[in-house]
Amino acid sequence: MREQIVQIPAAGALLTGTFTRPDRDGRHPSALLINGSGPIDRDSAMPGMALGLGRALAVALADHGCALLRYDKRGVGASGGDYLNTGFHDECGDAAAALAALRAHPAVDPERVFVVGHSTGAVVAANLVRAAPPPAGYVLLAGAAQPGERVMAWQSDRITSTLPRVLRPLGPVLARRQARERDRVRRSTADWHDRMPRSRLTDRWLREYMAHDPGPDLATIDRPVLAITGSKDIQVHPADVTRIGRLVTGPFDGEVPTDLTHLLRRDSGPPGLWRYRSQLTRPIDGWVTERIAAWARLHLAS
Repeated sequence: MREQIVQIPAAGALLTGTFTRPDRDGRHPSALLINGSGPIDRDSAMPGMALGLGRALAVALADHGCALLRYDKRGVGASGGDYLNTGFHDECGDAAAALAALRAHPAVDPERVFVVGHSTGAVVAANLVRAAPPPAGYVLLAGAAQPGERVMAWQSDRITSTLPRVLRPLGPVLARRQARERDRVRRSTADWHDRMPRSRLTDRWLREYMAHDPGPDLATIDRPVLAITGSKDIQVHPADVTRIGRLVTGPFDGEVPTDLTHLLRRDSGPPGLWRYRSQLTRPIDGWVTERIAAWARLHLAS
């Protein structure tokens, strides 16, 4: 496996990423990884959360003859720009710039470039159907098929309902507080709020995401799609896998793996945000990366 640092010219910023490819020469089928919300780097990590998807996916794809481009978000790691002034629509534009840079790489077959998005990164990945030309395929990990505000409301209810028993009486209080916060963000005009250091999500990003409906993008996709959301995901409704399948018009594979969580780890215990810390002590579930690599080989091998 070979690695190369690449520069991605985006609107108003120069992004930096890592291009990983198999050892052999030639043009390869390739993927672009788009991570979820927050100041996440190319290896799917931010302070307090090291998801580890970037490196694990790079290794799995290279073993199956595919390349991968993963990049630091704007204002994160080695990428230029200001994270605090970056909205959801900016992230969609940066992903489109990264897709174009990947297609232009001499080791990439531009006709066989697909995207892998996790969490809100899957919503951004679906938006790349607006690129010209669109990706050759889409892998949507914990991807939503509903407007952002509806996703956040479901997430709030689901997280509070899965609190440990001793904290469960606080659930309704927390749900009301989060509803008020969504209302405040919806009415705000500022880019960020003084709570920013805790949430890492700016008002601007949240406002744009809450108003975004991925349904029209999904309905435009006529290329192969693989959608995976775990049965114990508490941030995106597992039923959205079925919703995605009803919207897209290309070949579709949808899976809801038993015990898989939003962090792409298996957990035999009860679902809950409070279990995330222990889940992060384990690596990404190998089934996830192998399933993506096998799907890519099937749909993009030639």
